[in-house]
Amino acid sequence: MAADLATNINIKEPRWDQGTFVGRAKHFFTVTDPRNVLLTNEQLENARQIIRNYKNGTVSPGLSEDELWRAKYIFDSAFHPDTGEKMILIGRMSAQVPMNMTITGCMMTFYKSTPAVLFWQWINQSFNAIVNYTNRSGDAPITVSQLGTAYVSATTGAVATALGLNALTKHVSPLIGRFVPFAAVAAANCINIPLMRQRELKHGIPIMDENGNRLGESTKAAQQAITQVVISRILMASPGMAIPPFIMNTLEKKALLKRFPWMSAPLQVGLVGFCLVFATPLCCALFPQKSSMSISCLEPELQEKIRSSHPGVERVYFNKGL
Repeated sequence: MAADLATNINIKEPRWDQGTFVGRAKHFFTVTDPRNVLLTNEQLENARQIIRNYKNGTVSPGLSEDELWRAKYIFDSAFHPDTGEKMILIGRMSAQVPMNMTITGCMMTFYKSTPAVLFWQWINQSFNAIVNYTNRSGDAPITVSQLGTAYVSATTGAVATALGLNALTKHVSPLIGRFVPFAAVAAANCINIPLMRQRELKHGIPIMDENGNRLGESTKAAQQAITQVVISRILMASPGMAIPPFIMNTLEKKALLKRFPWMSAPLQVGLVGFCLVFATPLCCALFPQKSSMSISCLEPELQEKIRSSHPGVERVYFNKGL
C-alpha cells in the first residue's frame, strides 16, 4: 500500500528552482502548454479543489506527488495568481501559441494592403489587450471605463504605428516589407502593455517580504514589472516574425507556391506556430515571475514605512505579470 503524501510540499512556489533560467523554462513550458486550453471546467475545478484541500492540510486519497504538481500547474494555467479568479480562456498563457500563430501568420501573409494591415493589427492588438488585462499584476479591480479607455488608446496607437511603418516601406524590397508586422508589433507592445496596465503605474502593485507578508503598493515595482514584460513579449514575437519571412521569401519563388498560392497562409501559420512553441516559454522565463528589487529602489515614503515597520527587510517581492 502506498504511503500517504506528505503535507509539507511547498506548492505556493513552482516545482523547479526559479533562481535559474533552466528552472524557469521548465516551469513555463508546463504553464504555456497549449493542451491546457482543452481542459474542461470540471477538470479545472477538480484541480482547484485538490490544491485548496492540500493548502488546508487535507490530502485527496491516493494522490501522488506527480498528480499534485499536475493539479498545481493546471490550477496555475487557468486561475490568476493574485485574485484567484478564473482567467479568460484566450487570455491564458496556454492560449498564446494557438492564438498568436494564427494571428501572426495572417499578419505576415496579408501585409500588403492597408485594409488588411488595419484589420489584422486591430485583431492582434485586441487580443493583446485581453492578454495584458488577464495577466496583469495585483488584485485591485479595474473599472469598465478605465478598461475601455486603455483599450481604445492602446489599439489606436498600435494600429497607427503599423500603418505608418507600412507607408514608409512601400518602396523597399519585398523582404524588408515582410518585417513591417514585426516592427509594428514591437512598437505596439511598448504602447499596449503600459496602457492596459496603467492603473498599476498610477497606484502601484502589491509588494511583499520573502515570507509573503504584504508591505504596501509600489509604482517603482510596477515600472520594473511592466518593463520586463515588454522586453519578454517583444523577444517572444521575434523568432516567429523574423525567421519565416526568409523562408517564405524563398519558397514563394518556387514552382509549388506559384502553382498553389493558397498554401502560403497555412504554411506561414505553421512556421510561426513552430517558433512560438519554443519562444513563448523561453521568453517568459527570461525574468522570474516573482520579481524582486532592493528597498533602496522604492519610493522614499515607502522605504521609510517599511524600515520602521519591518526593519530587517532589505528586498521586496512582487508578481510581475506576464
